[in-house]
Formats: sequence, C-alpha cells, structure tokens
Amino acid sequence: MAAITAALVKQLRDLTGAGMMDCKKALAATDGDLDKAIENLRENGKAAAQKKAGRIAAEGIVMFKSTEDGKKAAIVEVNSETDFVAKNEKFRTYVEQVADQALTTEAKDIDEFLAEPWKFEEGKTVKDALDSEIAIISENMHIRRFAKVEEQNGFVATYNHADGKIGVLVDVETDVVNDAIKEMAKNVAMQIAAMRPQYLDNSEVPADYIEHEKEIIKAAIANDPKEASKPAKVIDGIVHGRLNKELKEIVLLDQVYVKAEDGKQTVQKYVDQVAKANGAKVAIKSFVRFETGEGLEKKQENFAEEVAAQALGK
Repeated sequence: MAAITAALVKQLRDLTGAGMMDCKKALAATDGDLDKAIENLRENGKAAAQKKAGRIAAEGIVMFKSTEDGKKAAIVEVNSETDFVAKNEKFRTYVEQVADQALTTEAKDIDEFLAEPWKFEEGKTVKDALDSEIAIISENMHIRRFAKVEEQNGFVATYNHADGKIGVLVDVETDVVNDAIKEMAKNVAMQIAAMRPQYLDNSEVPADYIEHEKEIIKAAIANDPKEASKPAKVIDGIVHGRLNKELKEIVLLDQVYVKAEDGKQTVQKYVDQVAKANGAKVAIKSFVRFETGEGLEKKQENFAEEVAAQALGK
C-alpha cells in the first residue's frame, strides 16, 4: 500500500476538483493507487471525467523543425533534471539539433533513433552525442520521444507555447494556401495546445475507452438514488448524453472553438467557415501535441530532509 501523504491527497484534488476529505477516502479505499482513486471519485459522483494531463512535472523542452516549404515537420521532447538547464542556451541549441535530426530520420522508434548516425558529427550516433551533452552539462538528460508529420497536398502548421513547454503539429490538407488558411491552422494548433484533445474525430476513439466510460457513468448513476430510480430507457439516455458531452471535450473537431463568438461553434465548423470564405477544400488530417514531462512524475524534494540526510552522512 502506498503511503497516503498530504502531497498525494493534494495531487488527487488538483486532478479531480474533489474535496480534500473525499480524496483522502478514495485513496484509502484504493490502497493509494492514484488512477483507481480517480475512478472511485467518479463512480461516487465526486469528480468529473479525468483530465489526462495529470502528473506533468519533468523538466525539459519541446521543439520542432520544419522544411522550408512547410510540407514536413518533426517534433521532439528532450528532458533534463532541472528547469535551470532547460532554459540554458546550450541545451536549447542541442535540442534544436535533435529536432533537425528527427526531421530526416527513418527511425520507427526511439531506440532506432538513438542508434542512427548523428548528422552533426561524423563517427557519432545520436546516443553518443547525447552522452557528450550529459558530460558537458553534468546533468542527466534523455530524448524521450519524437514524431514526424508530412502533408504534400497542403502543409504542416506548427505552434510553440510557453517557450517550449508545449509543441503542436497540425496536418492540414488544402488546395489553397494563403494567409487566411495559415491563420486558421495556427488557431487550430493553439486550440490543441490549450484544450488538450486526445483524438481528431469520433472514429479515432477506441471502443474499449467508450465502454469503460459508460461503465463509470452507470456506476455514478447507480450511486445516485434520484437517478437510479429512473426507468432503464431514461438511464440509457442519460448515459448517452453524458458520454457525448465527455467526447466533445476530448475530440478536437467536436470541441467548442475557443475563439467562437457565440460560444457554440465547433472546431470543425470554424474550419469549414474559413474554407468556404476562401473557396478552398480544407481538412484537418491529424495532429501531434507534446507537453514537457507529460505523464511523468518528478521526484518530490524535501529540502529539510535533504540537509538532515547530508549532515548524517546518508
């Protein structure tokens, strides 16, 4: 059983918006398992759908590189131990080189990527170059992930947020490339950065995810005496309605466009509006969103304990 610390309770509260005591009870009921505690809170109607951005804490930077014609782009995440190093100009220059390497790589995964020749110094692999940087900076670093997007019938839009904390690539298929279409693509990229969609459209949502969410919603209804007493047909309608509401939060094209004046226009309708105004055929084909440290947990440092440990020679 994991220790149920105040920090863990706070983390669960930040992720779910549930009350402190509810979070503590949920953690106790699930032996300190954070993910199970989130489901426990949802089943008991104490929390909304889990926001998938939780536990972002590792330092580093996200950077992208594009070809001059804008038809191909690559994005990388390189992590460091401290924010101080992440802001260091030498580190940022190195990450820019990693992005440049990713733009031309044929590697299918990170292991292949690390093993390929480093294009900036003969006789070195990408891993060798990384080890050299670690030795120079005197801090552990790792190339965590990379992705490439290519669109010959249009362009790849790019967006960098918070000086490298978030990076976005958007595959835009279009027969017209002008300032208005480019601005639309940038706005969509900003939407992705801000709203964290997980899927492009409903066809991408896995069936097992939908079934899992249905079970969570049904459990929440069963734990609510007022709703549990309703006819089965009505309950089915509630489940369907809540599921659709959740999907609209995680599916990009169904999300409400953040700049919509009426607060109702979806991203898809916004894209269609701009396309019509410019006599163009436009389709958002895919997107990539990297957020520094996403899904990683940072070691919690206790300064007082650290000093005490050093004094005792531990």
